[in-house]
Amino acid sequence: MESHHNQAALLVMDMQNIIVSHYAKHEDALFPFQKAIEAARRHNVPVIFVKVGHRQDSPPISERNKLFGKKSSRGGENAANPAMKVAMDIHESVQPLPGELIVDKFRVSGFSGSNLETLLQSHGINTLILSGIATSGVVLSTLCEAADKDYALTVLSDACLDRDPEVHRVLVESVFPQQADVLAVDDWINALI
Repeated sequence: MESHHNQAALLVMDMQNIIVSHYAKHEDALFPFQKAIEAARRHNVPVIFVKVGHRQDSPPISERNKLFGKKSSRGGENAANPAMKVAMDIHESVQPLPGELIVDKFRVSGFSGSNLETLLQSHGINTLILSGIATSGVVLSTLCEAADKDYALTVLSDACLDRDPEVHRVLVESVFPQQADVLAVDDWINALI
């Protein structure tokens, strides 16, 4: 694996309370995420948090969109709703430090409707280390788009969660390796040394 860590960033995606509560049934499931974040910080690899951030002025979502359409039509899911604000906050176990970037996105991919690409370009980042929930959602969508944008990619296999373990396995063992290096967090950390 070629080392790009001086131009790399760790993306920590969709680690919001409401999402974590659906996918991580015990706190141990979040340990690989915490370990990756701590290692990135130690090795001066920027950590960028990407989260779903629907706002009042965000583009409308069609009801045909199976993931977001029904939620959008219900209303009440905005920053003015205190319960929704807490649900959409980044989980306390992986909180950003002051100065770390937080990117709001409006669909599944980390690039969709966000300023992620502009931030990456302005920081000279050409390599993305992907982690997040869900493997079959934000990780897959962001990986496909990032590959099309010619980023070098690594997926941290144990810092991704999915509801379906078989879907997760197929993605990290068969699909992702076609476009990315796939490493366990410990192996990635060892490569940073």
